[in-house]
Amino acid sequence: MKLQYFDLVDQTFDWPQPEFEIENNALLFHGIPMMELVERFGSPLRITYLPKIGENIRLAHGWFRGAMKKLNYPGAYHYCYVTKSSHFRHITEEVIKHGAHLETSSAFDLDIVKALHADGKLDYDARIICNGFKTDGYLSRIVELRKAGFHNLLPVIDNQDEFKRFSAQIDRPIEVGIRIATEEEPKFAFYTSRLGIGYQRIAGFYEQQLKTNPHMQLKMLHFFCNTGIRDTAYYWNELRKAMRVYTDLKKICPSLTALNIGGGLPTKNSLAFEYDYEYMIEAILEQIQIACNEEGVPPPDIYTEFGSFTVAEAGATIFKVIHQKRQNDREKWNLIDSSFMTTLPDSWAINKRFLMLPLNRWSDAYERVFLGGLTCDSDDYYNSEQHLNAIYLPQFKTDKPLYIGFFNTGAYQDNISGHGGVHHCLIPGLKHVLIDRDANDALHFEVFSDSQSPEEVLTLLGYKTDVDKNTAQTSPEQISKHAE
Repeated sequence: MKLQYFDLVDQTFDWPQPEFEIENNALLFHGIPMMELVERFGSPLRITYLPKIGENIRLAHGWFRGAMKKLNYPGAYHYCYVTKSSHFRHITEEVIKHGAHLETSSAFDLDIVKALHADGKLDYDARIICNGFKTDGYLSRIVELRKAGFHNLLPVIDNQDEFKRFSAQIDRPIEVGIRIATEEEPKFAFYTSRLGIGYQRIAGFYEQQLKTNPHMQLKMLHFFCNTGIRDTAYYWNELRKAMRVYTDLKKICPSLTALNIGGGLPTKNSLAFEYDYEYMIEAILEQIQIACNEEGVPPPDIYTEFGSFTVAEAGATIFKVIHQKRQNDREKWNLIDSSFMTTLPDSWAINKRFLMLPLNRWSDAYERVFLGGLTCDSDDYYNSEQHLNAIYLPQFKTDKPLYIGFFNTGAYQDNISGHGGVHHCLIPGLKHVLIDRDANDALHFEVFSDSQSPEEVLTLLGYKTDVDKNTAQTSPEQISKHAE
């Protein structure tokens, strides 16, 4: 009988997979020996593998350009990175290095643009799509950057009041977009997206207000489905409605030349993940081209805004299993040296599933388990009730440490949980290591941030007295030692 963990994976999935392989009974991720990483930097640990960012940008460019060539599509393609997915400097600089534009969603995003320009990473030609609801601070920063010389800023108008407030401030030519308020899928709690202007009001808004504005020129129509780009009747129906708006608007607005189809390309969340990226992209472009040909208007240039697709697969989060509790005849709880709520908040907030694999002991027998975090909150868990499949891991043994990795965690988790700061139950923030390759393909490591100390956390909470490092807070490493 084949009872090793490796046998379970090998019999259940296609194995090895492009980013994963096994060497000496341990996992390699993009050729990185994960156990060597743990031995060097400890656990818990967050990593970012920078080369994956450029790889995914190149893949998307290839899919779109290949489909355009096949369809004889006349428009151009532009890749934008959604900064809210991960605002870190090492991410934005890597994105820019590979020719992507930026999409912003808040006032401080534009301060990042200023900082990148000051360091010579962005020039005045950079295309910056300014999306989201515009506060007065956000609008003033757009105006400020336009005055400074950023002539390719493109604010996407969310509502008519926003347009009026922006009109009162802008005093030089600027291209703008209009966001469509798409209808949500039937099972969603609301009927219509809170973002954008309704389908039926867009043409009237353009004719009565935007068309006569002395400084603004309509360049882009923005379309986005909250479910992402998926082969469903709902998605295709919303795209067809958006194309009716585009073709009608194009007939009265010659300056309209761009369609932004937003984002939502899925990322790998299990070893069984399947998604035909090339088919979906070709099908979208074909539907756009058909709609335009039927109405006698030229097909638009295509913009996409990919956040998770850009950075999610570059990230991984590593934990050590520090204890196993057997609560009854059926439930074995493996406790990790951190918290799911604070390090992978999407697993708790929206029941998001991540790809999870052990880093070591692949030749050991396996067992079914639940995974629990260190907080005293009953929701701090990751198990088969929240997710589609049961969790199987090498059997817990006190004398043989087990490490597990959650992969493709590079999007949103730092921003939502809060990098630095105070976390639930004072669980410290993770050490974060950046991994890159040089011209000779050799791996290079850099500690971007260390794990939080008790002193840092208590200072944030307003405690000014000296902290006894031995008693102020038990670290995950200490917990691990006690558990063993």
